Parts: sequence; C-alpha cells; structure tokens
Amino acid sequence: MLLLLISCFSFILLSKSLSSKHQHHHRERRLFPPWDEAFTTTFMTSWFQKGTLQIFTSTTPLKKLKPKAKNLVWSSSTENQKEDHNKTTPSPSLLDLPELVLDCILDRLQPAELCAMSGVCSSLRERCVSDDVWEKRMKGKWGKVIGDAAYREWQWYIALKNRSNLLNNQRNQSNFSFESVAKIWPFLSWFNIKPRAEKELKNGGLAVDSIMAWYLALETGRFSFPAQVYNRENGHAGFLLSCYDAKLSYDSKTDTFQARYSPHGRRTTEENISWDRLRAPPVDTCSYDLHISDSLFELKPGDHIEIQWRRNREFPYGWWYGVVDHMESCNGNENHCRCQDTDTVMLEFKQYPSSSRWRKTMINRENHREVGNEGDGFYGGIRKLYNQQEISMWQSLWPNQVLE
Repeated sequence: MLLLLISCFSFILLSKSLSSKHQHHHRERRLFPPWDEAFTTTFMTSWFQKGTLQIFTSTTPLKKLKPKAKNLVWSSSTENQKEDHNKTTPSPSLLDLPELVLDCILDRLQPAELCAMSGVCSSLRERCVSDDVWEKRMKGKWGKVIGDAAYREWQWYIALKNRSNLLNNQRNQSNFSFESVAKIWPFLSWFNIKPRAEKELKNGGLAVDSIMAWYLALETGRFSFPAQVYNRENGHAGFLLSCYDAKLSYDSKTDTFQARYSPHGRRTTEENISWDRLRAPPVDTCSYDLHISDSLFELKPGDHIEIQWRRNREFPYGWWYGVVDHMESCNGNENHCRCQDTDTVMLEFKQYPSSSRWRKTMINRENHREVGNEGDGFYGGIRKLYNQQEISMWQSLWPNQVLE
C-alpha cells in the first residue's frame, strides 16, 4: 500500500512539473521578436513534444497517445504563422548578391548576354554598359587587329557623329540600336529588351564614346577600321609574304572581314578574309610615307626584317619579309664576318629564285632613303623583327614553292 501511495504521489508531482514547464515555455515564446515567431513556435513545439514523448515511452505505447484539442489548435496556428512568414518575406534578388559575386557573374557573360542583361533594370544596365565590363571583351576579341590608327579613326568617327547629332538637335545620341544587335544574336529578342534599351539610348543611356558602343560598331560592321592584311588578294603570287594597309569591316555571319585597299592597283576590295591574316599596324607610319628606320646600325647577317616596297611612287607601300645576308665580299664565316661594320646592308628575299631581280638588294646605313627604279620597284624604311611571334607568323605564310 505504501508503495502504491509513493508511486501515485510521484506521478502527480511529475505531471505538475510538466504542466508548469509548458506554461513557462509558452510565456517565453511570446518574448521572441515577431519576425522570428514562426521559427520559434515550430522549434518549441518540436522540442516540447519530443521531450513529452521520451518521458512516456517507457510506460505508454506511442500508438495509444492521442493529441489534445489544444495541441491541434496550436499546430494549426503554427502553420498559419509559417504561411504568413513566407508571404511577407521577399524573394532574393540578383542585386542582393555581394558586389564581388555579382561582378564575377557579369564577367562570365557573353557580349550578347550582357546586352540582354542591360535591359532588365536601370541598376544592371549601369553595370552592364560600363567600360570596365567591356574593356576585357574588347581586348579579348579585337585586341590583335585594333591599333593606334584604329583608335584615332574611332575618335574621328565619334566627333563626326556628335557634330551630326548637334545639327539634328540631338535627336539621336547614338547610331546603334538593339535591333542591329539582334540581327547578330537573334535570341536577344527573347528578353524583350528593345523598347527600354532604345529609349535609354535616345536619352543618352549608352554614350557614343563608350567601349560598348565601339564594340557594337565593330561587331555590326558599321565602323570600318584601318589594319593590315597578310598576302592580300587571297595569296596572289604577286603579294606573297607581304602585308598591306586596308580598311576592314567585319561580317558576323561568316566571321570574316572585307578589305578595301588603296585605289591604286589591280583590285581595291577583297572578301572572306580570316582573322589569322590580319594584324594591327606595328608602326604609326602612313602607307605613302617613308618609315624612318632606327635599327640600321644593328642589322647583321641572319636578322629578320620587314621593308617597305612599292611598285611605283603612285602606289602605297607594303611591308615585305626578308632577312639580312652576308655581303658578297664575305665568305659567310661567323668568326671572320665584318658585314655589320660596313656602310651597306645586303637584304635577301628567299621566296624568289636566285636569278630573280627581287632576290637581293642593298641599302645604305648612313644615308638611307627610298631607293629603286620603275623596273624593280622602290624600297623604303626597314623594321628589325625582335619578336619571335612576328617571325613565326611570317614563316607560317611561306609559299610551298619558290616564286618565279
């Protein structure tokens, strides 16, 4: 009997303890801030039920436990709080990302994707059209063929455009539209960017002198830029191992270029020119002007050179590849060679046979100027090639057979 009383008394104390704990935690739950109430309610419910079940599992099977009506009401209230919390919490935005993460995302986008992204909102547009974003893409695709001459041409183009805009009461701040870009990248129309983008362009959203504007001008072929073409006229025998100035425009459909050469000569245009036949001009010298050589006294047998040559004085110069040879009085022995100490330099063009009049020529180190005649053509300034990449490029263009 005593044992039964002790057991009942212990059970009553335990029940009161659990009841007081339940009320205490219920009061504490109200102390949490409103924005975390759903999380707190869920956590406390789970903790309390778990603790209760652990106490009774030793005496009562779990399947026989029946939830009280109060617990059902509490559970329903918790679910409603969860739903209200989800409704009031805004979904994350791309602009909520850290600056570094967002910059990394933009850095991995293709130019067409950047154009599409710029139509999403004003904040993203400001980032997507910035020079910092487009400078890397400009150098990556166009750096090999764009030089100082092309940059000056672009500045003149901008000046003329600004003058035209001024005369037209600034009706158009740029001659680019996303319609022209969509012709290159048809999927741009999926993003519905044209109305907003063109409106911003008219309001000066894309500066005509921005790098993005320059990139799009090149990509659409609207801006023709000066560069040089190896083996003009598709490798015609008369121009092998030469490089001539031309005005180039890009065709995005074929990923090739069209060249317009000087009006003098047999042809003035050429199409379907691949990227590997182009280069930016290595020196800032007009094709009709004599290049002032600064390496004549350094030249010695075995050096690789480029030299200006033209058919007659009405034609522009082209750059031709050659090497420095030993003088006729030298036996070619390196230990006894004194060719570098002479006043003249022997140049050799090994693509021509030994009997050709264009195989060799001599120039004066001391008083170098244009030399030649109407029969053999005229030789101008000389560039010594120090860069192995330039030398390898010329050697890759070497003809399969000796020219006649």
